[in-house]
Amino acid sequence: MLIPPRDSGFNHPHPSEITPRAVYEERRQMLKLMAGGAAGAAMAAWAGREALAQQAQVVRPNKLAALAGAKSTVAGAATMEKLTDYKDASTYNNFYEFGTDKADPARNAHTLKTSPWTVDVEGLVKKPGKYGIEDLIKLSAQEERIYRLRCVEGWSMVIPWVGYSLAELIKRVEPQGSAKYVEFVTLADKATMPFVGSRVLDWPYVEGLRLDEAMHPLTLLAFGMYGEVLPNQNGAPVRLVVPWKYGFKSAKSIVKIRFVEKEPGTAWNKAAKQEYGFYSNVNPEVDHPRWSQATERRIGEDGLFAKKRKTLMFNGYEAQVGQLYAGMDLKKFY
Repeated sequence: MLIPPRDSGFNHPHPSEITPRAVYEERRQMLKLMAGGAAGAAMAAWAGREALAQQAQVVRPNKLAALAGAKSTVAGAATMEKLTDYKDASTYNNFYEFGTDKADPARNAHTLKTSPWTVDVEGLVKKPGKYGIEDLIKLSAQEERIYRLRCVEGWSMVIPWVGYSLAELIKRVEPQGSAKYVEFVTLADKATMPFVGSRVLDWPYVEGLRLDEAMHPLTLLAFGMYGEVLPNQNGAPVRLVVPWKYGFKSAKSIVKIRFVEKEPGTAWNKAAKQEYGFYSNVNPEVDHPRWSQATERRIGEDGLFAKKRKTLMFNGYEAQVGQLYAGMDLKKFY
């Protein structure tokens, strides 16, 4: 969750109690002993995937200050929720351009070239333009914000992101009155992203927000995490973070930000419309067709056999963003 300045006007709910950190080695050993029959096979497969993620080599990038001399200010310095360990946050990822297994991005994303990098701002704006990553970073003072990241598969993390509100960029480019949505297009380079071209998704990966969602102060344009430059597997050099939505709404490695009048077709909505809606707000009352969304497991803390924590409406940010959806049927507009 974001810890804002005292005069910010935000009033966050109390975070839930946290479960003590599980010991990976003990859990894997237990699963190995139980691996018998269909249930055991499924648990063994789960353990194998997680073990691969944990074995991935962690290469920490440079401190964020080394990136174009960016200034970083900390918005608050304490939270009751324990931060996810850097290794977990950087080795247990979804980034399908580098593979569909959670360990694949950390293993394969070293091929991504993040310099030089430009982001085109286009569409229904008065001031379109092309921003080099250094200019984009220096556009506004940066803050460290502690946000939850919730994944549709039922796991979550608490990560200190570094960036600034996307609204800062939006105000500068001056959207036209006809602009209702913001579309985010990510890099799709077969030379550096080995799974681009696979049949999993329609490339490039595209995401979108309603303009008022994009303008909300919690929506972050992120360049770093844990006070450091974003690792490639976490969406370097620039990504979106929308903390009240499922993680796949937070587009990684962005190359275009386009302002449009009609709702854009997004990657997962196009791939499986019956499973992934445009809004993709965290709503424990709307189940995915293949699993429940009512509970979640905190990576690095909640073991396979630990009692799962209750999923919070809008990922715990209902007080801040609920008004954006007043009068909407959130089971229809999921």
